[in-house]
Amino acid sequence: MRAILLPLLLLVAACGNTLVMRGGVEAPSAASQYAGATDPGDPLEQLNRRILDINTVADDNIFRPVAETYRAVLPEFGRLRLRAFLDNLGEPLIFAHNLLQLRLDAAGTTFGRFAMNTTLGGGGLFDVAAAQGLARQSGDFGQTLARYGLESGPYLMLPITGPSNLRDTLGAAVDGFGNPLLLALGPVFSAYTLGILNTTRGTLGGIDLRAENLDTLDILRADSLDYYARLRSVVRQRRDAELMALGRPSAMEALDDPGHTPPALDDPGTTNTPAPAAGPAGQASPPRLPADFVARTLRQADLSRPGEAAGEALPAAVPLDGGWARSVLGGARLTPPVRP
Repeated sequence: MRAILLPLLLLVAACGNTLVMRGGVEAPSAASQYAGATDPGDPLEQLNRRILDINTVADDNIFRPVAETYRAVLPEFGRLRLRAFLDNLGEPLIFAHNLLQLRLDAAGTTFGRFAMNTTLGGGGLFDVAAAQGLARQSGDFGQTLARYGLESGPYLMLPITGPSNLRDTLGAAVDGFGNPLLLALGPVFSAYTLGILNTTRGTLGGIDLRAENLDTLDILRADSLDYYARLRSVVRQRRDAELMALGRPSAMEALDDPGHTPPALDDPGTTNTPAPAAGPAGQASPPRLPADFVARTLRQADLSRPGEAAGEALPAAVPLDGGWARSVLGGARLTPPVRP
């Protein structure tokens, strides 16, 4: 790892206040945009921004080319099979955390998924359980700690692995060593072999995840005035949405750069975002807003991101985030017409 990071550190230092993005476009480095900590949940912001610059250089020069090659060489059918297989390997760990969190219904669903996909799905190559209504559940040690009241702690930007927080970093370390599937294989394979298997699984999963999100991260970087702040906000919202789905209250934070909302994969909080709190006594909460009405109203009201021509149509490739749209429309006192 040190052999990789040292040249990257030198490269980031040589870049000064800018980083060269894909296509030769220079963009401000995250570190150069630091103007003092503005978020109490991110006391290490200056260091985190420098690590993001290192990760960005590493991604542009190593991880993205590998992911592009992977996507070019392996057809979509093969990538889907590998993704399903890796997901199935993770089901025992999810099952364990479902039990620890006392989510017995989720544990039953996870057990049924693993049994069905392992037997009828060709060892997990095909997700036949989803077609039977058994949706994949979530579960990790960081989530379990949150379930029992442990706060997230400071936001962290980790080398290579990216955004996290203190609680989830601890959880990821525990999950890496405590995977029930690897523990079950312990009597059969040596510790060295198990380490190789675990590293290979993690590497393949990381390459597949990066290949799956090539366009998503491009949009996030290109459409953000401050890539670091937007990434931090999106990651927090995604994790908060996941925890709220488990019934744990968590305050959702507005996007730092709401000009363009990243695709739903990176910010899936729209379906789990709680309804806005009721206003003054006797006043009902505003209705949920359909995407077509939001787009039309924003265009009519000339509400646009900084630097965008007023009234310019929103890009069709980027879906609207319901929570942000409601806050904008509420601030502008724009509400849908009352239907009889």
